[in-house]
Amino acid sequence: MFGFNLNSAIFVATRQQEMQVKEAVVNPKFIEVFTTKQGAIYQCDSENCWYIDFAGKLARFDYRCLLRLNKAINSVDIEKRLMDAKSPDMEIIFICACDDTYVLTLPQIIAFKELLQGTFVMLELNHIIYNRLYRTAV
Repeated sequence: MFGFNLNSAIFVATRQQEMQVKEAVVNPKFIEVFTTKQGAIYQCDSENCWYIDFAGKLARFDYRCLLRLNKAINSVDIEKRLMDAKSPDMEIIFICACDDTYVLTLPQIIAFKELLQGTFVMLELNHIIYNRLYRTAV
């Protein structure tokens, strides 16, 4: 036989609501910008930043650092690395003024390039659509 106490059930429900409110304040709302099988990039308007979920970690970047990361990833010459037997199969990606460092293999670099390129294509597409709609409305 099971007993049920209404007062404790109300307390539990109230406690869960408080936890959800705190969680909503602590965990801001992410807007998915682009996703692949290897990772995802999210935009957070409340913090004016970007979150990258890649290589087993979630890293926070402002827009300048995201541009620097994109430049660093795109500067890796994968074809040269694959053709040169003496070059290492890993790359350390460190961006000045950013807290995160990535140690990536060549397949991970290729996947990261895909993720970043897709993100910037989506941002450009969003900008084009916004301009067309705004120009039409005005």
